Amino acid sequence: MGDDDHEQPDVAKTEGPPSRSGTATSRAAQLTEHLASPDKNGPNTSRRRRKPKQDDLPADYSDILGQLKQLRTFAANPDPTKTGYVRHREAGKLWVRDRIEQLLDKGSFREVGSVTGKVNWKQTGPLTEEPLDFQPSNNVNGFGELRGRRICFSADDFTIRAGHADGALFAKTVYMEQLALKMKIPIVKLVDGSSGGGSVTTIVTNGYAYIPPLQGAHEIVAQLNAGIPNLGAALGTAIGLGAARLVACHFSVMAGDVGSLFNAGPSVVANATFEEGLSFAELGGPAVHCTNGTIDNLAANEAGCFEQLRDILSYLPNCGTQIPPCIPGDDPVERLCPELRTLIPRKRERMYDVRKLITTVVDNGSFFEIGALWGRCAIVGLARLGGKAIGVIANNAEVLTGALDAQGSQKITRHL
Repeated sequence: MGDDDHEQPDVAKTEGPPSRSGTATSRAAQLTEHLASPDKNGPNTSRRRRKPKQDDLPADYSDILGQLKQLRTFAANPDPTKTGYVRHREAGKLWVRDRIEQLLDKGSFREVGSVTGKVNWKQTGPLTEEPLDFQPSNNVNGFGELRGRRICFSADDFTIRAGHADGALFAKTVYMEQLALKMKIPIVKLVDGSSGGGSVTTIVTNGYAYIPPLQGAHEIVAQLNAGIPNLGAALGTAIGLGAARLVACHFSVMAGDVGSLFNAGPSVVANATFEEGLSFAELGGPAVHCTNGTIDNLAANEAGCFEQLRDILSYLPNCGTQIPPCIPGDDPVERLCPELRTLIPRKRERMYDVRKLITTVVDNGSFFEIGALWGRCAIVGLARLGGKAIGVIANNAEVLTGALDAQGSQKITRHL
């Protein structure tokens, strides 16, 4: 046989059907090559990230937080070129936030509604914008402390629309009245303007006159009935609703250098009564209202008002269901007062100094007189005996020989 005959059996063996294990191995190799990374150094596990768009918003709300911070910066830094601010400073008055800083204990100011107001926005993208200008509400509200006592406060910003309604968000002011009532803590009101009252600009815009609503009156009456101390200070021109909020307080004080109070200003009075040339002081200054009982006390300036507010609060409880704070002093309760033996003259026709009698009996330096310039035939105030707060009522022997007149009777009744 030839060589070709010997090779036939070998060809038959190699061309036979492939084994099952060989097919699986081949397919696995093909799959491995298909999934293999083109990177020679190793597989690339990084995912392809979507390119951010310009109108994408940050997930952490940093854009909104930045806007809030910018609005607070606007509110805390007034424009010194604005007419309202310039006139306010020229009148010798403190700016509203300077007043708050001087009144409250250091570091105790906590503002409520810090970014309420009117904002002018600039569109910077399909979904983004930034504030260009911000006019905050002309009433600053919040919490603070006076000699460690927590209080609510409300302070007018006369530099913004003179405190009128078209520059105010009165709902914020009403909210603080509600908080004082709910939390049963004292509320202090620094009045300078109309406290959200009527606006001539609004009348011109609407084309008709209107009676400004006294919002918050229900809460104020409820506070008074609950014995929650309401303390007010006239630190400028208290007009309209501002005057109403001030005289509704338990205690009010007026700054002698800048304070005044009236229902309508000199120009309105001139048009209504033809009495021209009246100044704020002549129309409703300290010489008018601190002597007729509309305002309780007079202070030389704004700093004096703040000191009187701190002093009177120290005698008062947070509400009518609590007792006043006891503040022990260095005056011993066993102190003898031999000067009292000669203070009152033996002859009844002679006068004597009742204030000296009061200050001698009570703890040293604790007598706080209320209404010294009106109803002068009576003397009323607050004091301490052994550190405990008391009320004081006395006839003034140096005026009308101690007899009471109408104003003196009203003064005593109000104090009671």
